[in-house]
Parts: sequence; structure tokens; C-alpha cells
Amino acid sequence: MMSKSLFDKIWDLHEVSVLDDGSSVFYIDRHFLHEVTSPQAFAGLEARGLPFFRPELAIATMDHNIPTTGQMNPVMGAESALQVARLRENCEKFGIELYGMNHPRNGIVHVIGPELGLTRPGLTIVCGDSHTSTHGAFGTIAFGIGTSEVEMVMASQCLIQRRPKTMRITVNGILKEGVTSKDLILYLIAKLGTGAGTGYFVEFAGQAIRSLSMEGRMTICNMAIEMGARGGLIAPDEVTFNYLKGREFSPAGDDWENAVSYWKTLQSDEDALFDCEKIFEAADIAPMITWGTNPGAGIPIDGIIPDQDSKALSYMGLKAGDSLLGQKIDYVFVGSCTNGRIEDLREFATLVKGHKKAADVTVWIVPGSKQVEKQAQEEGIETILNEAGFELRQPGCSACLAMNDDKIPSGKYCISTSNRNFEGRQGPGARTLLASPLTAAAAALTGHITDPRTLHPHLHPHP
Repeated sequence: MMSKSLFDKIWDLHEVSVLDDGSSVFYIDRHFLHEVTSPQAFAGLEARGLPFFRPELAIATMDHNIPTTGQMNPVMGAESALQVARLRENCEKFGIELYGMNHPRNGIVHVIGPELGLTRPGLTIVCGDSHTSTHGAFGTIAFGIGTSEVEMVMASQCLIQRRPKTMRITVNGILKEGVTSKDLILYLIAKLGTGAGTGYFVEFAGQAIRSLSMEGRMTICNMAIEMGARGGLIAPDEVTFNYLKGREFSPAGDDWENAVSYWKTLQSDEDALFDCEKIFEAADIAPMITWGTNPGAGIPIDGIIPDQDSKALSYMGLKAGDSLLGQKIDYVFVGSCTNGRIEDLREFATLVKGHKKAADVTVWIVPGSKQVEKQAQEEGIETILNEAGFELRQPGCSACLAMNDDKIPSGKYCISTSNRNFEGRQGPGARTLLASPLTAAAAALTGHITDPRTLHPHLHPHP
């Protein structure tokens, strides 16, 4: 029997047929929907007189447009309100389960799938959202699709796809104290470039990846798309199984035992061949921060801004050869499908506990879901935040892409735990610096870019 990668094993099980042009009819197990990319697809379905083929395999949530304050009496712009209303109407019409605002399961689509046990090893998952790659952390083939493809899955539960090439990125060793999964993925993108993954599905492997929690792994796979990859995935193991056990929609009893037995087979064979292999050392990674206008423009937090992109430097108001340490910060955003989970809030709270927020910095801390919000309250995280001068907002995508009112003003600097720093991503003229929740916390306390290892008794800068 030919050796296979994890990606190939899952792909082969879901390939319905191969067409004459070499593309595949590819079966989809789980379809996530939100208010931004679904209205035209629903309209297309109706225009063609087609039913929603398998509504029981679809789950919808509201996340991109919704406000993160006052959700009991939401105030939204006309376009946002229309998209939210349309999603509600379409879900009722086609029999789709919807987790709307204030529903206890509401949240960012890529946060609620895993926390509810809807995301499981071996599945194929799609959503009209590029960061669907997040779910690959569980050993799934998960990727974003366009509106016409959303309609295709609604109508047939299948897609026409060309089989991507495979890449394996191995990170050996263990991350140093104060270095997080966000730093790891920013380091990889900075080293490889934003186009390195084009045409590939990437498997992340090695001791550094294995040592991460599920939430850390989700951060890695979430940003696989930022190196141009079709998606990223990590083979499931005991960390995966322990995370999923007992979750609301996870298998139970004999079904659980059978599921785990299957999930244990979802590994790349030892002699599996990849189209591309990359190897890195965890010891080389420090806390990272971006200086430019793409996620690959990253440097160690104590590094020097390179002379690489004059347009980006001009937009950011920065100079090549300078250090970012000490750069004044106006806003801090903690949240998004990259770093809006409970571990991210715990990380932030660990650093700010017993301290006070810098007076001249606006900080938005936005949980990724109602469950994360509830956990933060029950664990005392909200109390720690309030005592330090912070406020825990309500769930939503928020300032990651500024489709609601959470916009960074033009010319202002924001340290953001989200995934993209494109021009205008957080608002017209906004200047975004991507970083980890720890680095965000350090800036929130000091008012400027600060190495988080200098503020925490257990975190020490490298020599």
C-alpha cells in the first residue's frame, strides 16, 4: 500500500469522482455560514428553485457585523442590519440552525465550531471565510470558499476542487518562555513570505507544534492562509481528544470510543512524501511584531525595522533601521478568530493582574464567543480586567476587520491580536501591528511597544 500524508488520507475519503480536466467532485461534511457571505448564495438557490440539500450539516452564526456593546438593543448600520436580518430570514426559510446575537452558542464562526465539538478530526469543513483554515488544527481539511461555492455546497453538499500540493512545516524543539503560538506563526510567515504556501495545503509538525494546546494550534492553522496556503492542518493526538471529550456535540459513549479509534489513524505515514518540506527550530523564535502592511512583515520585538517596503513604511509612519520598542500605541485589540479564545484572555489577564491600564490607550477586549465571555466571568478574568482598568466587551469579529463600529481612527497605532494588517483593515488609515496577547497586554499597560518578557516575573528576555 502506498504511503500517504494525513491530507491525502482525508482527501481520498471525500473524493466522489475525478473529472476529465483532473479536478475532483469533493464531498463536504460541515458547512458553516455567517451573515456576510451567505445572502447572495441563498438568493441564488432560490432563483434556481433549488432546495438546501442537507441543512442538518450546516450551522449559522452572526459575527462579522454585530456590535460588541449593547447587544440586547443592538444599533447597526443599514448594511449590517440588512445582512443580519437576511441571515435570520434565510435560516428560518431553509431550516438552518442559527446562533444569533445573545444565543448562548453565538460567537465567531471559527471559535464556536471547535468549542461546541462540531469540528472533529477527519472532517471536511468549509465556510465563506478565508480563516476556515482554523479548523485544520483538529486534523480536518478546512478551507474558505467564495459565494458561488457557498451556493454549490448548499445545493449539492459538494464542491469542484483541484487537489492541492502538500507541504510539511516541521518546528523542532520547545518554544522559549514568553514565546507563544502567535509568535511562532508570525515567525514562519516572516521567514517564508506571504506567497510561500500558494497552491499547497500545509501540515504543521514537530515537537513545538505537538507541545501546543488546541487553542495554540488553532492560532497556527488560522494564519496558514496568510502565507498563501489553501489551508493548514495538524494531526490529532491526545491533546485533541482531551479537548473534544464531553463537548456539546462531540460523540459520547460507544460512539466516542469508536471515533477516537478512527481519529488515531489520522496521521501522515512515516515515509509519506510531501511536495515541499520546511524545517525550523523553536529556539530561534522570539516574541514577534509586524511593522508593515502584510502579515509577513514581522520582526522580533527587539529587532530592527528592515528597509524593504517604502510604501508600507510611509503608510505606517515608521523608518527603516529603527526599533519598534518604545513606539507609542493608541489602541490595543484583543480578540478575533486568531486570539479571541479563553486561553488568550487568560494570557492577557496573567500579565495585567495587579497593574493598571495606561491612561492614554484605548483597549478593546472582545471574547470570541458567548461561551468564552461566560468562562471569563466565571474564572474571575473579567474582575482582573476591571480592576486593572479594562472592560470585557461582547462577542464578535469586531476590530479585526472593522465591519461594525469598532474602527481604529486614521493615523492611530493599534497592536492587534488578529490576523491581518492590510492598509485600512481596521479602519481607513489605521496602522495595525500584529502581535500576541502577551505583547498586546504589555502595550496596554505601558502605552508603548514593550517586550512582554520584561514585565512578567516568569518571562525573561533572551540574552
